[in-house]
Amino acid sequence: MISFISALAVLLLGYIFYGRLTEKIFAPDDRVTPGVSENDGVDFMPVKTWKALLIQLLNIAGTGPIFGALMGACFGPVVFLWIVFGSILGGAVHDYMSGMISERNKGASIAELSGKYLGKPALYIMRLFSVLLLLLTGTVFVTSPAELIASLTPSALSRGFWIVVILLYYLLATLMPIDKIIGRLYPVFGVVLIVMALSIAGGLAFLPDYTVPEITLSDLHPDKLPIWPFMFITVACGAISGFHATQSPMMAKCITGEKEGRKVFYGAMIIESVIALVWAAAGVAFYGGTQMLNEALTANGQSGTVYEICKDMLGSVGGILAIIGVVVCPITSGDTAFRSARLILAEWSGLKQKSFKNRLILTIPLLGAGALLTQLDFNVLWRYFSWSNQTLAMISLWVATSYLLRHAKKSSHTLLTALPAAFMSAVSMTYILMAKEGFGLKAVVAYPAGVGFAALLFGIYVYILLRRRASGNVKAQ
Repeated sequence: MISFISALAVLLLGYIFYGRLTEKIFAPDDRVTPGVSENDGVDFMPVKTWKALLIQLLNIAGTGPIFGALMGACFGPVVFLWIVFGSILGGAVHDYMSGMISERNKGASIAELSGKYLGKPALYIMRLFSVLLLLLTGTVFVTSPAELIASLTPSALSRGFWIVVILLYYLLATLMPIDKIIGRLYPVFGVVLIVMALSIAGGLAFLPDYTVPEITLSDLHPDKLPIWPFMFITVACGAISGFHATQSPMMAKCITGEKEGRKVFYGAMIIESVIALVWAAAGVAFYGGTQMLNEALTANGQSGTVYEICKDMLGSVGGILAIIGVVVCPITSGDTAFRSARLILAEWSGLKQKSFKNRLILTIPLLGAGALLTQLDFNVLWRYFSWSNQTLAMISLWVATSYLLRHAKKSSHTLLTALPAAFMSAVSMTYILMAKEGFGLKAVVAYPAGVGFAALLFGIYVYILLRRRASGNVKAQ
């Protein structure tokens, strides 16, 4: 329990000190934000900071920090370290920079930012890649709640029926102005997600039946999956997630001042990490070890496992919270995934989104593609989602590094994003080389190849940095 409490404390300190350092390096000012200057009454509009924070939390979280944390807990309490330091040094920096750089570019998507800061080829690649990721995300967050609702309702209301219902909701949420559905419902469900995590944390602290193990560096995964790189892919939301780079521009279009960015972007990520930490601890404490946890996930699925933990630990109230959490929260990430995809296609096509007809033209094909993807196996979807998610995080961090190379006051400031970018480059490349859904290579090949790939990209960064320093564009210290 000491490790768990210490990890929570480190997350709080990370927000206070490293979040402040991140903000200082970016240097927010008093310029007018796109929510005011570009207000179109649909996607661009001012939103109060507390509401923007809760919307951002729901946009990036859903059940990601619950499902991913439970699967990551199968590696043992070593996952605590990845959640804490991955978030403070990587994930929260990633979310803050992607949100604030978007805000500086009139709410542009990560695809457009990639084109501006990494070159035209990156623009076209990222348009396709980010839309594909968002389709995978939206589909993942259709199938998991649909399966749980189907298990709790009469057999006549099948999984397929609930998929149609959820997709119809997505249609409305994607088309309507952001303040009509998302702006009204998300703050409420954001509070539910936080209350759910706090309730489980209270159960871990005060109920005598559960013991949270202390941190160990041992790999305790029952299936003998190696920590590197599999744990770093499995736990995305809660540590670092490229999906967030597609979501932060939504609130970049709505914040009322640049100095609110640390609360909205860095703060939401830290809250998500607290939620992930709680669920990782709950998984190993409730089942008494990684073997039983892994068996529960295999037998019950992620949704069923969450329901079992909440129901047994918190009683009927916990059951209600679980149902709300694993049904509503993924849906609130799925709808914003499709909304973000619509916005990327709008930038690509040039169709102005103030027109309802233009929004409909882009939304219908997206939801149609999502409906087709729901026919695939959930576990396969999740694995491809996880890898593409972390690959997008890698790209987003290199975009942020390119931005800092142009605008940072000191060259050392660029390490804020360059170091986690290089780390995630190694993670993503090593995983796709080793994984069954990738190339299935042995570790003896994948490990040096992944490190070599990261070293190559970091070497390019150093070369560009030295050239800019020589030209006087960036100060040495």
